[in-house]
Amino acid sequence: AIGTVLCIPTAFCSYTGEALDKKTPLLRSMEAISKQAVRVLNLLGDEDVTNVKCSVGPEQEYFLIDREQFLQRDDLIFTGRTLFGHMPPKGQELDDHYFGTIRERQAAFMRELNDELWKLGILSKTQHNEVAPAQHEMAPIYSTANIATDHNQLVMETMKKVARRHNFECLLHEKPFAGVNGSGKHDNWSLVTNTGKNLLSPGKTPYDNKQFLLFLSAVIAAVDDNAALLRMSASNPGNDHRLGANEAPPAIISIFLGEQLEDIVEQILQNGTATHSNKGERMDIGVHTIPPIKKDATDRNRTSPFAFTGNKFEFRSLGSSLNIACPNIMLNTIVAEELSQFADELEKADDLDTAVKALIKRVFTDYQDIVFNGDNYSPEWVVEAERRGLLNLRSMPEAMPHFIDKKNVELFTKHNVHTKREMYSRYEIQQEEYGKVINIEALTMLDMAKKDIFPAVSAYVAELASACNAKKALSESLPCDAEIKVIEKLSKLLVCFQNKIEALEAKVNEAKGIEDVADQAMFYGKEVFGAMNELRAIGDEMETSTAADYWPYPSYAELLFGVR
Repeated sequence: AIGTVLCIPTAFCSYTGEALDKKTPLLRSMEAISKQAVRVLNLLGDEDVTNVKCSVGPEQEYFLIDREQFLQRDDLIFTGRTLFGHMPPKGQELDDHYFGTIRERQAAFMRELNDELWKLGILSKTQHNEVAPAQHEMAPIYSTANIATDHNQLVMETMKKVARRHNFECLLHEKPFAGVNGSGKHDNWSLVTNTGKNLLSPGKTPYDNKQFLLFLSAVIAAVDDNAALLRMSASNPGNDHRLGANEAPPAIISIFLGEQLEDIVEQILQNGTATHSNKGERMDIGVHTIPPIKKDATDRNRTSPFAFTGNKFEFRSLGSSLNIACPNIMLNTIVAEELSQFADELEKADDLDTAVKALIKRVFTDYQDIVFNGDNYSPEWVVEAERRGLLNLRSMPEAMPHFIDKKNVELFTKHNVHTKREMYSRYEIQQEEYGKVINIEALTMLDMAKKDIFPAVSAYVAELASACNAKKALSESLPCDAEIKVIEKLSKLLVCFQNKIEALEAKVNEAKGIEDVADQAMFYGKEVFGAMNELRAIGDEMETSTAADYWPYPSYAELLFGVR
């Protein structure tokens, strides 16, 4: 058929051998962690294991909005997010959309999406409404990291195509609407041997499962030693709107273990060994027709950026549009390094069992600061994290320079995941891309402000003034106080709006003169983005006092709820 394209997963490299893609370093990282995990397992006596694979399951969040309304907004077309827009009277505060009934039109989209994904061999398993109005989520059955990465790229592309057949637009930006929940992509990561064992499964007696505790120790140490790398791997311009804000995991990387593992760790810290673990209880809900329900011994913390969830870790910081290759490259490589150090130490031990127990206790002792089971959204945690010495990298420009820290260059080159040249090229490209994205947003915002919003509000003010004059022409006694108040308010806001337009234009021009890509990215992130927020605040305030017939764009109420 005309236009048919055969897509073959391909590795791209330069003439001089450097990897130009994300698949090549991902495959390298998978080999690295397999090699080091096999070393450790063979030392523990499991000699049947010859290969360890990373199992990954990426959950995908997205928004569905009417395509005709999408096409009326330049900001959504050019940037994927709304640059102006005031919240409607109702948002997500009632939590009535989350896991609520899926509307027929959206359900039809989801049915066709599943059909199209299954044709591609992508086992889409679940779909449901998410927290925000018009927000949804799908999740596939897990597969190996490289296949999961390929599949997730196809998922995002297929979502866009299928949505348009249903006259929807699928938004994958991390924060398409200010004031409501943004979209993430949770990366569920674990390690599975060629013999079928999940190395992060605690088993029935996790307190004496030294294999599990050793691999758990490796992950804890890896996250603490390399928190900046994980934060950087979840960075893009869109995700800066989520991380560290009043939703999603914060920019501070920490680990949630849950009550069961926390108790085991505490026993090991106090006694050098653990003798018991919390069992799952039974919940009696007091209804005789319903039998007692088994309660899971584990629990969840939806505020944690890196949470243990039964038999895997859930890296929750990722943004919805992100390619999951980068975070999985980071996870594989940093855990491979810890396992490498463990193997080097244990290979020299005279008494392996004693050495393993001592190693586990030492890791739990030395890396307590990274474990936090409380509310990651609370202001108190920010203060506590600083006291613990944990990094709080609030934006991508703050996080990116850590990628080329000396120790990280040595880490990736040691395990043949990246060459030094590959790392520096990626660093420069991502810094440059960050600046370009903010610049496009700023230029789009200026266009909307000057060509649409200013004239619309000015026309509405003129209409009110004309109405006042018409009243006075009929009778001097007719009051115009209400119209005059609105005229005065909007006129003052228009002056302020114009000043903010000029201020943003000045910041954009200043940014273009900065030659160093890191300095330029930082300027865009702080100065240009800050000026954009100030312009938006005035624009959104004017929207609340301008007649709907005059406002040039579909409102949040129309986009999210389908009403005017």
